[in-house]
Formats: sequence, structure tokens, C-alpha cells
Amino acid sequence: MQRGKIVTEKPWKQPMPEEQFAIMRDILAAPSPVGLEAAMTFGVLIPYFEKWMRAGWKIHTFRGNAGIVLDTAPDRDDLLTVLFVGHADKIRMQVRQIGKDGKIWLDTDSFLPTTLIGHEVLLFSEDPKNPGHYRTIKGGTVEAIGAIHFANEALRSGKSGIKKEQIYLELQIHSENKQKQIEALGVRVGDNVLLDRPIKRGFSPETFYGAYLDNGLGCFATAEIARLVAQAGGLKNIRALFGIATHEEIGRMGSRVMAAVTKPDILIGVDVNHDYVAAPGIESERMPPLAMGQGFTLSVGAIASEKLNALIQQVALEHEIPIQRSVVGRDTGTDAMAGVLASIDCAATSVGFPIRNMHTISEAGHTGDLLASIYAMFYLLQSMDQAEDGQGLSQHAFHRGHPRLDTAPALTHLSPANNAANNKSSDDSNAS
Repeated sequence: MQRGKIVTEKPWKQPMPEEQFAIMRDILAAPSPVGLEAAMTFGVLIPYFEKWMRAGWKIHTFRGNAGIVLDTAPDRDDLLTVLFVGHADKIRMQVRQIGKDGKIWLDTDSFLPTTLIGHEVLLFSEDPKNPGHYRTIKGGTVEAIGAIHFANEALRSGKSGIKKEQIYLELQIHSENKQKQIEALGVRVGDNVLLDRPIKRGFSPETFYGAYLDNGLGCFATAEIARLVAQAGGLKNIRALFGIATHEEIGRMGSRVMAAVTKPDILIGVDVNHDYVAAPGIESERMPPLAMGQGFTLSVGAIASEKLNALIQQVALEHEIPIQRSVVGRDTGTDAMAGVLASIDCAATSVGFPIRNMHTISEAGHTGDLLASIYAMFYLLQSMDQAEDGQGLSQHAFHRGHPRLDTAPALTHLSPANNAANNKSSDDSNAS
């Protein structure tokens, strides 16, 4: 295989191979709640990187968090540096109180309480006699009311909902001294609880569903971009960093440290987005028409670099990769903000994939959207590597590349081609 060349049959239009889907499932299944992300980074991704990373590449780690960075040119600070960032941390529930009746009361964090009831979970309990080591308790479910018979009329009719203070973990504890039985297991305030549902193939073609697509998918996509680069022979003129960050769900704390340490010229956040077209009850909010199965998304607004966005859109056009523009306003809502939050001067944007039912046990996505983002970013790196007559895009390429609206030509009327199209549309409408 020649450097910079990889044979494809538009993979984003094909079913995801089962071997690749299994890798995605393993990444998403890793128990990595906020602050305990090493199960994914060290347990799944580092061994995966080590299977195919090229000689000379290096994996960086951090003191204060379990984030990792795969570096294609660790000794080349002179090269244009591109950092991709997915985040490994998952929203979680935490033990906040153990009741005398055996109920383990939970903090629901970023979950909608109503969506949790009845689902199986895993409780990760720190060993009180061996701090820093954890045990897994399986077989519990999340509950709130116990039975419809105990609910008031407003709750039965749907006029009122479940409050987060009502959510508890049911471990089926019985007999005497229920509280002491739970405490004897070592369960303590602060222990983490995760939903227990690995992803499965969905009913519709190329779909899948399960828990924690946010943001195992971003980590999977970041890893697969790196794998394609390795298989294509690496990069000659670009330094690519493939980061898996921590603490995103509580304020993007891990990625801003990552950006501060690596100081990239370009930073691209890789994260899930919403399928607004399928979202119920938000028609009046006029959200951008992002839809699952229609391609990857590109953030427009906030701190997104228009020059970087233009390069991504050009690559997507050249390779006929479907792309959707996502209006983000003040904040991308992703790790793309890490550069400015860390006071690093870098061109940044965010790419993603529309999913449904975010922050539930039944998040749903489309493999074509994922593959579209992976190959678009891979081709972007190739394009940058081969730019400027094969010398590669320089570190200063973005300094004077900012679009200027004052030089934009004025459109004073529709072109003849547009007029013809409008007239044809009017004729078709009249005929119908």
C-alpha cells in the first residue's frame, strides 16, 4: 500500500463489518464513569492502539486523570499539530444514602429520572479496607415508586413526574438489619452506578442502540481515524494526536488540560450530536434539521474556525461524504472548546454524529454517520499532509486564512440558472 493511499468502496455507504462493530461495543461497554475512565483508556484503547500503532508513535498519559494521547510524531514540535479529542467519561449515578429499609438512594446526575426506572445497573463499590480498589455488584435495578398501586393519582395519570429524590437502587435485600447487610458489602456514599446494557444492532439497517453512545462513539471514531492513518503508512508532514479525554460531562476538565499540555495548532472535538428531526415535541424550537443516517455533523458558530470548517467541507465534497451543518451558538457543547478554555491559540471545530435518546439506556445511532466522520477526518489529515506541493500545511497556514466578508461579492439578483429552476418548480406546482 502506498503512503497516503487507502482503498475504500465508500465505507460510509456499507454495513459496518462485524469485527469493527465488536471493537465499538467493547469501547462503549467499558465501565468508565466520570473520574474513573481508566477502564476504557487503559483497559480497552491502549491495548487496541498497541496492536497497530506504527514504530515511533507514542502514547502519552497524565498525572491527574486517566486520559491518553496517541502521538504520531512525538519529537516533531515543528510540524503542524492536529489534536482529535473524544471523551471517555460517562454520566453516572452515585450512592447518596443507605436507608434502614434496604433502599440505596441515588444521585441521578445528568439522567432524566423517569427514564431510569426498572433498568438493570452495575454498582461499583470501593473496598473500604483497600482504598483505590473496587468490586462490582450486579443484579440491582433502579426504582422509584415500587408499584403503580403506591402512586398518587397525579403520577398515575401523568400529570406529575418522578423526582430525582425518589430514585433508589433495589438489591432485593430482605430479613432483618437490611441497612447493615448493605453496609457489610462495603457499599458507601459516593459509589458509582452505571446502566448495564451493551450496544446491539438495531431493527433498521445500519442502526444500533444501547447505553453510553455519549461519548464512547467519539472515542471509537478517534481511535479508528488513527488506525486508518497507521494502515496508510502514517503521515510525513503532519503531527496527529488522538486524544481520549476525561471529565467532559462535568465541564470539559480533562480536554482543557490535554490542550494545555499538547498545545495543538488545530483541535477537533469528536462527540455525539442530536437527531433533532426525530426529537419529539420540539418543532417550534426551529432546531437545525440534523437527522440520523444523513452523515456526520460539523459545528458552525461559537469558536469554530471557518477556515478549518472550509477544509473539512472541501474534503467531504471531494469524496462525496455526507455532511450536516450543526448550529451551536455560543458554545459547541463539546471538547472543541478545550483550546480557548485552556488559553491555547488553535483553530478548532467539532464533528459528530446524530443520535436519539441521549442520556438514556436506549441511545440509538447509525454506523454510516460514524464511518462518514472517520473517513472525512482521515482524508482531512491526508489533504493537510500533501498540501503546499507535498510539503504539508505549515503551522502558520491559519494565521492569514480567515475569511473576509468585506470582500464577498454582492448578489443583486438570481442567476438565469436559478430563475429557470424557480420557473420549473412553479410550473410543476401549477401542473399538480
